[in-house]
Amino acid sequence: MRDLLAALTELRERLQEIPQADERRLSDLKTEILGRKAGALTQILAALPRLEPAARKQVGGAANALKRDYETAFAARERELKHAGDAGGAGAGVDLTMPGRARWVGGLHLVTQVVDEICEIFHELGFTRAVGPEIETERYNFYALNFPKDHPALDAQDSFYVGGDLLLRTHTSPVQIRTLESYPPPIRVVIPGKAYRRDPFDASHAPVFEQIEGLAVDDGISFVDFKATLATFARKFFAPDTRVRFRPSFFPFTEPSAEMDVQCRICQGAGCPTCKQTGWMEILGSGMVHPAVLENCGVDSEKYTGFAWGMGPERIAMTRHGIPDIRLLFESDVRFLAQFARGPR
Repeated sequence: MRDLLAALTELRERLQEIPQADERRLSDLKTEILGRKAGALTQILAALPRLEPAARKQVGGAANALKRDYETAFAARERELKHAGDAGGAGAGVDLTMPGRARWVGGLHLVTQVVDEICEIFHELGFTRAVGPEIETERYNFYALNFPKDHPALDAQDSFYVGGDLLLRTHTSPVQIRTLESYPPPIRVVIPGKAYRRDPFDASHAPVFEQIEGLAVDDGISFVDFKATLATFARKFFAPDTRVRFRPSFFPFTEPSAEMDVQCRICQGAGCPTCKQTGWMEILGSGMVHPAVLENCGVDSEKYTGFAWGMGPERIAMTRHGIPDIRLLFESDVRFLAQFARGPR
């Protein structure tokens, strides 16, 4: 009993250490004195059952009182240390009247928004979305589309080959072939997806880019249907008063072929650096489906006709918003992308 009372007296004297202890020392003291397994007070309380009843009452009362004193002292010192840390730490000098910073919550990328909007416009015109593999054979990517076997696009410096006659598709046109082989006319599909070409990564080109193509094949489709459909798209996407024009062009898979321009949205046709002083900006290539393409897919070209087009959503987005460099769409700069932030539908 005397030993226990002496130990309690020594522990009471050590209460004076607490007000001067730093955080680490305070934690060590707490473990040393109140620890559940080896704490000094814990050992004294564990020894109480071995004492006589009278001694047990005297030592137990003193030990419990000292335990309460220690718990109170530890709690007070912990509050002091926390308050000192708040006053002199990272929060010191903060002006609580300043407005908080806006939090970036994420959203659909601008190109994704444009892809969805284009597909929705063509859906309203009766087109269904179709997709296909990104690794294709030369037949689907070139030959069935009426490319000659000596066309430069088949060279390794223009296309990404993965082995044999397999390559990363250079356009989404192979999905047109797969659709024509799988379904009989009438066919109306819009085809979004990634395409890959060995292009330099500069202000107007990227080696990996989004592309949207479309195909309509039916009995009696004419060039008038073709022009009316694409002009309607342009006026729905840009503005009801958008002016469009078609210029003769050449593509192996269409005949006749045309490139479609819209009046520059920046200068309104007056001429500016963005449109190279022409007042017009090209947005897509298009034309009537070449009869050879239909025949390659087992479709009677004497009975059916159709039209097809292809456009780059990145360039469409640049045209609409006056973006001067396509690389801005790939850099993941939140300060730039936040201008166009829109949540998922």
